[in-house]
Amino acid sequence: MIEAMPIVSASTGLHETLALLTSQLRPDANHKEDLVFLKDVFSEKSLGYLMKIHDKLKQYEKHSPTPVLHSATCLAEDLAEELQNGPLEDDERELLLLLSTPHLKAVLSAHDTVAQKNFDPVLPPLPEDLDDDLEEESVKIVRLVKNKEPLGATIRRDEATGAVIVARIMRGGAADRSGLVHVGDELREVNGNLITHKRPDEISQILSQSQGSITLKIIPAVVEEDKLKESRVYLRALFDYTPYEDKATPCQEAGLPFKRGDILQVVSQEDATWWQAKRIGDCNLRAALIPSTQFQERRLRYRMKMGSFPAPMSPKAYDRAEREDCDSEGALNGKDIAGLRRSFRLRKDRQASPGEPQTPDANHTEFLIYEEVTQYLPRPGERPRLIVLIGSLGARITELKQKVIAENPRRYGLAVPHTTRARKCNEREGVEYHFITKAAFEADIQNGKFIEYGEYKDNLYGTSLESIHRVLDQNKVCLVDVQPDALKTLRTAEFKPYVIFVRPRIYDSQRKLLGSSSSLSSGITEDDLQEMKHSAERMDECYGPLVDYVLVKEDPVSALAELQVLLERVQMERQWVPVSWVRS
Repeated sequence: MIEAMPIVSASTGLHETLALLTSQLRPDANHKEDLVFLKDVFSEKSLGYLMKIHDKLKQYEKHSPTPVLHSATCLAEDLAEELQNGPLEDDERELLLLLSTPHLKAVLSAHDTVAQKNFDPVLPPLPEDLDDDLEEESVKIVRLVKNKEPLGATIRRDEATGAVIVARIMRGGAADRSGLVHVGDELREVNGNLITHKRPDEISQILSQSQGSITLKIIPAVVEEDKLKESRVYLRALFDYTPYEDKATPCQEAGLPFKRGDILQVVSQEDATWWQAKRIGDCNLRAALIPSTQFQERRLRYRMKMGSFPAPMSPKAYDRAEREDCDSEGALNGKDIAGLRRSFRLRKDRQASPGEPQTPDANHTEFLIYEEVTQYLPRPGERPRLIVLIGSLGARITELKQKVIAENPRRYGLAVPHTTRARKCNEREGVEYHFITKAAFEADIQNGKFIEYGEYKDNLYGTSLESIHRVLDQNKVCLVDVQPDALKTLRTAEFKPYVIFVRPRIYDSQRKLLGSSSSLSSGITEDDLQEMKHSAERMDECYGPLVDYVLVKEDPVSALAELQVLLERVQMERQWVPVSWVRS
């Protein structure tokens, strides 16, 4: 503990007070670590030195000494000159030697500077050959130090005046950190070289190749007070971007390459065409350029109009997959609609369900560019997130999903499907199926209650939204295996689904698929492998931007283990979700 402090006088120095305070610290069982920490801090030598300096400065302020003269350096020079002009005694020779030492000259110079209170730096005189057109303008000489990193600024040529203008400053770059270069500044010289007649790409090359210090001659822009603050917008990229392949980028070196699914933090949207962003997870803190949503959409429309960019693929059902008899016994809760869809035909005579997207035409194509996202974790008591699985040909998702539920039926559940066929003697209502009449089924179709449905042997089968709610309301994680087109209905704030795309591992020719232990290994031909590969590629192209995770199925055992770990992470760790799901 700290004992009562003895009374100190006003003349006691801070250094002495600190030493006295340290001596008063006593062990205390309740605050042992805190007292040890304080004692270590107070006993630090550097802190003691600072306190001594503080005491000396306070003494200086108290006495307020005034210099005897302001030109000790000149007096010393005059004295040295007098001594050199005559015969010298030993003491005079020693004095002359002292006055000639650089250390004493420096002390006398510092004395004169303090005495004259001349602390401002002396600017070099303007060159005699200064351009006449600069006489009426404010010129700023800026010296920046950079390593191998880019300067962090782009330039453009003003079409009206021909001046070289700083177009943008990249957040976190050398120019931005200096605070000396601003958007709109006119650049006149680089390292003493006049650049007014050089092309912007030539100037950019000079800047990028310069190492160490760079000296810029700038005419500052007249700027208003900057009211724009660094934004905190996070976007999920829905396409791949390589700046070195983009001829439209103002500076390829300043571009940010990214892959579909990367999370980007947009720090500046001041430029309507090129935003500044950082990729989450990168150690590089410097922002780089990405095309804005409006610009990317505008040029994609132009390319599509010119025929150099294909229209986005419309979602289609795939016409082949593993066949399963719809009347066969299921391992759990019967067969859901996903396990049957390859055996029945999808109904074409139905009306579109509410919220179901129509196939876009060329004039109303929705380009997938960015999606604004935020981090989300279900709160205690909140319904679990829906787990949606989609799979390409050969993925066998139903088998994988049922194994997850079989190992932990209290935590995971399946949405029980509806059917119009007659109930068998060993089936129970609401366990294998919900058995309803055909009229009731078609009425539910008209009311948009099914996320997908189909017909097989004159019987209707479907997965309803209500059956999903029943599982979630039990605080169970609901796993649904759907046609990927159903994502447009399920991907809402209500379900906050986590979408997993399961695709089989496709080896090169003559290699087995999914390992020798897989039931799919036998009887697989090269044509089957190619069809599975194309199925995965088509699904990735159509629905990849809506997918949160791609599970490449090597074999059933490893795929099950990977899926179980993933399901734990979704419920326990923060995930990026569309910002509308949280704000709605």
